[in-house]
Amino acid sequence: MRLFDKRIISHFDYLLIIFVLPLIFLSYHLIGETNEQLANKQLFYYSISFFAFFVVFILPIRKKLRMIPTLYWIGIALLVAVEFVGISKLGAQRWIHIPILGTTIQPSELIKPIFILMLGYLIQQRPPPKNGYKILDFIYFSFYILLPFILIAKEPDLGTALVLLFVGYGILFIIGVNWKIWATIIIVVGIASPFIYTYLIKDYQKKRITDFISEKPSYHVQQSIIAIGSGGLTGKLSEDATQTQLKFLPIATSDFIFAYFVERYGFLGAIGLIFLYLLIIMHLLTMNYFFKDDYIVRAFASGLGLLIFFNMSINILMVIGFAPVVGIPLPFFSYGGSSFINFIVTFAILENLLAFRYMNLYNYERKL
Repeated sequence: MRLFDKRIISHFDYLLIIFVLPLIFLSYHLIGETNEQLANKQLFYYSISFFAFFVVFILPIRKKLRMIPTLYWIGIALLVAVEFVGISKLGAQRWIHIPILGTTIQPSELIKPIFILMLGYLIQQRPPPKNGYKILDFIYFSFYILLPFILIAKEPDLGTALVLLFVGYGILFIIGVNWKIWATIIIVVGIASPFIYTYLIKDYQKKRITDFISEKPSYHVQQSIIAIGSGGLTGKLSEDATQTQLKFLPIATSDFIFAYFVERYGFLGAIGLIFLYLLIIMHLLTMNYFFKDDYIVRAFASGLGLLIFFNMSINILMVIGFAPVVGIPLPFFSYGGSSFINFIVTFAILENLLAFRYMNLYNYERKL
């Protein structure tokens, strides 16, 4: 493989990078205003992400597509291992300790790009018929979607589990499933909702729902709404953003960073930020029209677009009090390493699939 092949340069999607960079710069600026030490840590995460992007981008992914199921099952094995050797934090068992490195990993984050890649691989191997997938194909794909959903929800991490569930079935919806299947699912979920709420949802999750539908929101959301309202139309100077500077707004650099952003840049800034996210999402979804026969690109680009959409939507809705607080970060914006690096790696996989699409996949597979 020649890394500097002209075809790689011409097929690389520069728009994605152009759309994402403003989010990173804005995020770093806000984190630096709030906590310089955290900003320095975020720079470290940026450095790791840049290195991870380069490494993933040069991997021969199209040449080794048959390795994807192996990676998927390794991810599932890690999720199962959480049940037996996982570390508990804040009432949830989501992490595995790595003795050699002296750190922890969160398998539910690691499996996200592998999960989307696996669905793309399966769809590539079993393209949809003219009228969409029928029930047997739907059950086949559902197995690979529901397995990680159940394991992650059991940790419990219902927010991440639901995002993966919506992303998985969203990919199938975009690729094509017979409409009768969706109608049946809607009816079944509607009928089963009371049972799910009564017997399958944990008490703390019920409390979050109760807090959400109650007349008075939780303390976190109250302070978030105050911060958003105080931003007005155009926002405030950093020293005047008292909700954040005086520590009234909790978790201002991570889960509730959108509230701080609106306090600083106002309603117009919020509209601009959401518009930037929508540009990224629409750009990813339009790849379905440009790569109609490349199902792995279609599925992966759609999955990444949906992953960003659901993370962004849930985070913003919970910050303004329109959704329960579930601790889902704002993509490329919230402080933290695992989520940011994971999204960068996912982007690198897509750029790899796009840049090296000139390669003849089937010729490579015959050589394996």
